[in-house]
Amino acid sequence: MINGFFITGTDTGCGKTEITLGLMQRLQNHGKIVLGMKPVASGAANTAEGLRNEDATRILAQGSIPVPYSTLNPYVYEPPIAPHLAAEQAGEKIDLGVISNHYMSLLAQADYVIIEGAGGWRVPFNREQSVADLVQMLNLPVILVVGLRLGCINHALLSVESILASGARLAGWVANVVEPDMLSRDENIATLRAAISVPCLGVVPHIEHPSAKVVAESLALPPLS
Repeated sequence: MINGFFITGTDTGCGKTEITLGLMQRLQNHGKIVLGMKPVASGAANTAEGLRNEDATRILAQGSIPVPYSTLNPYVYEPPIAPHLAAEQAGEKIDLGVISNHYMSLLAQADYVIIEGAGGWRVPFNREQSVADLVQMLNLPVILVVGLRLGCINHALLSVESILASGARLAGWVANVVEPDMLSRDENIATLRAAISVPCLGVVPHIEHPSAKVVAESLALPPLS
């Protein structure tokens, strides 16, 4: 029984947060209790409650029930740089075991937990481990968000190759239009559909101010068993 998904992307800025929120909404539309998680976030603002990352805050708000911010986002850093570098600057080391414990805490309260990764599939979390290692530890199926822009075919196929080589289960991929004026967009999508063996779960149009409800309308649920 699948009780969560890990959302990764072809690169930074491809729309992982929007797809995470949309998938949460899609499951909630089916009456499920859903929580999200952004285990590691670099790029945060100082607030009265401490460092807060915008994407993590949005995921927190989308959750079916309230949970502490620190459970959803245990590692948060102010500078918008690679997570392992931000952690080193803060004198910390990102511990995947800590993330796993927080994930289990969320899962105990929900039907599904949707985790948004940081950057792409091979982003390091520390000098020895990356996003791929976390997914292996949590044993979650992966959804790849492909940001539709020039170069996306190469980024997508390399990401798919790396995900499958790691032994992770790729449940599907989502085409997210990040460049509304992209040339030959439909042809790019057709090329990706032919080259990627798992289903496309949706083509999300470019939306100036997207909401989870609107994004959810463009998404199909991946297999839940």
